Amino acid sequence: MTVASDITLYTDNTPNGAKAPIILEELGLPYKLEHLSIQSGRQKEDWFLKINPNGQIPAITDGKQRVFDSGAILLYLTQKYDKEGKVSYAPGTPEYYEQLSWISWQIGGLGPKTGQALAFAAFAPVRSDYAIEKFLNEAKGLFGVLEYRLKESPYLAGDKYTIADIASFPWVFQGADALDLDLAEWPHVKSWVDKIIQRPAVQKGLSTPTPPFTAEQFKEFCRAQRAVVLAKENTDKH
Repeated sequence: MTVASDITLYTDNTPNGAKAPIILEELGLPYKLEHLSIQSGRQKEDWFLKINPNGQIPAITDGKQRVFDSGAILLYLTQKYDKEGKVSYAPGTPEYYEQLSWISWQIGGLGPKTGQALAFAAFAPVRSDYAIEKFLNEAKGLFGVLEYRLKESPYLAGDKYTIADIASFPWVFQGADALDLDLAEWPHVKSWVDKIIQRPAVQKGLSTPTPPFTAEQFKEFCRAQRAVVLAKENTDKH
């Protein structure tokens, strides 16, 4: 049965940007898509700042309701539309707080640290070996936290796939390729990624709003970007 909604999604092809289309596809919710390329600067225009004052993607409107930032979007959509608990646990249950903990962990740790590792390794205007090593090690440490959890649980919040997994998955799936990390170093994380990538809603979400690079094209692009940064003179002062 089609659920009545009036959702417009504003997003781009980034790890944060993938979370909203994945959850919309998982819940089978109809939505209008507005591709907001972060390279265009349109996310800083006044019309969009009325939707997200922080000027970042993703964001949604649902009728007159605005919701911005990926964690809030995941919680809003499941609490309003996932009444059967397809990809979420009910508020007030122990599993709900486990789910909330992992979403908060991703937003406060995995996303920023992996993003900073990639920024310094592949896109920085200057080269800093200290920053590259620092944030790469922090990202690898957070992959280790996931490995520890997934040794004891098939999914992050419990026995089923939920928005806790959706929150972290794009950062691991895309982050490992971007940073040239071999997930075999974290076998339980690799098994978790391999399960999640098989889901049709995940594949659709990753290709929204535009078809992605192939895995090898993406790796090659990131390798080339890292090579450009490493070719620069190291600016660290010792």
